[in-house]
Amino acid sequence: MAGWQHIDLAGADLELDRAWLSPAQADALFATLRDAIAWETHRIKLFGREIDSPRLSCWIGDPDAAYTYSRTRFEPHPWPDALAPIRTRLRNEVGVDFNSVLANFYRHGRDAMGWHSDSEPELGAQPVIASLSLGAARRFVLKDRRDLARKLALELPSGSVLLMRGDTQRHYRHALPRSTKPVGARINLTFRRIETVQA
Repeated sequence: MAGWQHIDLAGADLELDRAWLSPAQADALFATLRDAIAWETHRIKLFGREIDSPRLSCWIGDPDAAYTYSRTRFEPHPWPDALAPIRTRLRNEVGVDFNSVLANFYRHGRDAMGWHSDSEPELGAQPVIASLSLGAARRFVLKDRRDLARKLALELPSGSVLLMRGDTQRHYRHALPRSTKPVGARINLTFRRIETVQA
């Protein structure tokens, strides 16, 4: 795939295209989604307590693509028109018909995502996650579940797509740490394939 760079990390299957969208395309999509998405503060369970997640989020997808995270079930919001060409292009390049996307809005450096794996049962045994970054560049970190010394930090610029597949979620956790430096707003879109179960 032209533009895709393989990231060498034992036990992971990672590819990164740092310029999947042009700067003008990324800026336009950021502005559109910032206003078009119904941003929410999701409540998450952490150490037995319910707290507000430190970012704004929206679960988007096909009508049957419900998703359970932190013991909370999220019903999908409809796809914004602006994501239709993105979804089609990803399907053509990656070979996966993504039926959902988690949109996260990081308003400033204090907004973050803690350590986790995208390993919920409805994502299947080897999830394919395509992560599109828009807006301010932020540091994305992966850490081996068993060998904590094995980690990788990537700076994800606006317009980049990080592709995670294979056993990446089984072997690694990932996070978007807080930043003490002044940093602008960022939107991240993690496209997923929810495996729906027929009744």
